Amino acid sequence: MTEPIAYGQTPPLTARRSLLRRPTSTAGLWGWITTVDHKRIGIMYGVSAFVFFLLGGIEALLLRLQLGGPNQHVLSASAYNQVFTMHGTTMIFLVIMPMAAAFANYLVPIMIGARDVAFPRLNAFGFWTFLAGGLFMYSSFLLGGAPNGGWFGYVPQTLKAYSPGHNIDFWVFGLQILGIASLTGAINLIVTIINMRAPGMSFMRMPIFVWMSLVAQFLLLFALPVITVALFLLMFDRQFGGHFFDAQAGADPLLWQHLFWIFGHPEVYILILPAMGIVSEVLPVYARKPLFGYAVKVFSGIAIGFMGWGVWAHHMFATGLGPVAISAFGLSTMFIAVPTGVKIFNWLGTLWGGKLRITTPFLFAVGFVAMFTIGGLSGVTHAVVPADTQQTDTYYIVAHFHYVMFGGSIFGLFAGVYYWAPKVTGKMLSDFLGKIHFWLMLVGFNLTFGPMHILGLQGQPRRIYTYPAGRGWEFWNLVSTIGAFTIAASIVVFIVNVIRTKISDQPNVGADPWDARTLEWTIPSPPPEYNFAEEPLVTARDELWHRKYDEDGDGRAIRRELDYPVVMDEVPDEVHVHMPSPSYWPLVASFTLPAVAYGMIYRAWPVAIAAGVVEITALYSWALEPSTAPPDPDEGTEDHGPELDSGEPAAAELETADAD
Repeated sequence: MTEPIAYGQTPPLTARRSLLRRPTSTAGLWGWITTVDHKRIGIMYGVSAFVFFLLGGIEALLLRLQLGGPNQHVLSASAYNQVFTMHGTTMIFLVIMPMAAAFANYLVPIMIGARDVAFPRLNAFGFWTFLAGGLFMYSSFLLGGAPNGGWFGYVPQTLKAYSPGHNIDFWVFGLQILGIASLTGAINLIVTIINMRAPGMSFMRMPIFVWMSLVAQFLLLFALPVITVALFLLMFDRQFGGHFFDAQAGADPLLWQHLFWIFGHPEVYILILPAMGIVSEVLPVYARKPLFGYAVKVFSGIAIGFMGWGVWAHHMFATGLGPVAISAFGLSTMFIAVPTGVKIFNWLGTLWGGKLRITTPFLFAVGFVAMFTIGGLSGVTHAVVPADTQQTDTYYIVAHFHYVMFGGSIFGLFAGVYYWAPKVTGKMLSDFLGKIHFWLMLVGFNLTFGPMHILGLQGQPRRIYTYPAGRGWEFWNLVSTIGAFTIAASIVVFIVNVIRTKISDQPNVGADPWDARTLEWTIPSPPPEYNFAEEPLVTARDELWHRKYDEDGDGRAIRRELDYPVVMDEVPDEVHVHMPSPSYWPLVASFTLPAVAYGMIYRAWPVAIAAGVVEITALYSWALEPSTAPPDPDEGTEDHGPELDSGEPAAAELETADAD
């Protein structure tokens, strides 16, 4: 009889002869590199995205220094275009999307009562491919110049005739690599949510964050192929002399804009829906009452996902589409404000009459609601076609976009960081420093982007690298630059907070420091590798809350008197669960993709072919590699829990009881 497997250990692997010895350790750097644990992958997504956030922030500060006054010479025109392009591309594809993926990877399985995601190694492949794509794109700074055609890549300026260097090639191939990462992640999370919910967790008992993540993954699944097609066609035009976007050869000059914005507007909701889900989890906890209008909240999120496909051409009102098209898209732009407005009223209804606790996560969540509302109101003005025609290509659009993306997504993501940090680390971030972070960011944000509304209405064009004196733009540009550095100061406070908490000897906060409502707070902080020692049974929406509290005759919550704990603050000494084994093949398969791209960009065909061969070898080795070690037959017949033998969810009987 062998010794039981304790938490943190990997089941013993049988001796195998293979090309490379299979990783067996979950400790140290090699353990992180070969991990397939969804929680570690979520942490790596978050850390990588934050590093890119710092890079994108530095780029933003360079842009604001250049525009802080007239006729500045901080950046040349060429350098400005590169920094401007990389700032937008970084913040969208390398910060907000992977940060949302970080939350989804870490939280979705434990919020639905699962031990892992559906495809653990595919999950690892998605992360390493994202990192490979980001590093590949940033390597362009060292290889002759970064992408310089704007994050939107409009043709004909991105065609070879107008951008003869390799700048745009790095953008094209980099985005295709990032698209592969996002697609694999979307498929993995969709299957996980649909197939791996705990018994009793019907769809209408799922946490709102899980719902919003599910809608966002479906949007990714259908939107990314559109931009992939556009990038593939542009690649052929640039690399092989194609004419897909060459208007002189008979191509439609607006084809790129249609393809890009059919992806681009659903992308806005891919970025904002996870943040909406986070806020919908945070506010009920600190209001100490259920989320107001749960079902309406769910269906408004689904409605946003559907309606987001019908508004793309409001980005193109100045292109001469004709009165019928612009009227239709103007109306659809008005209509999509309805489900968004429903969400805002639901958040206000959740706060109304609640016993509010003013903590850092609460402040960021409320800041999200306020700033996103301002961004939404400025967005609805785009439905008025004559006004939109005047606003197009002015700083008014820049202001609107940042109120939605920064005031919305970034504030919501920071609410999630402060809320779930105790679950991830077992330590509480300083509430005092967190509030300083919030107020500095809120003030800096409004100083930066509020004046851009005025500048836009005064006629300052966007995408210009300098402007002459005497236009009346100097003061508000200076205010905007001061605001940008105030935001930077807030991020410094956040970094200090994280480091201070990391090195502190603060005792473990326990499983449920916030008196929360959902399943992830029933397990230890940080969670064990297997998440749940026993598969949970869900009997109600807000399962943990109903385990802890009952209601008196007046509807007030009263704590239940129970003889057993409803949360597990400690990891059991002995747990028999065979989790998927580490693997290096996802890493190998991911980092050969940039090698293929380098070979194609520099016409080094042997390099591209060799990298392609390595890619195919890695994928076949991955497919032939068993995902878990075979259990030791001497261990007896104890219940080892569901095994993930092929990376697929174990069959589990899901209760279909209706939600309360």
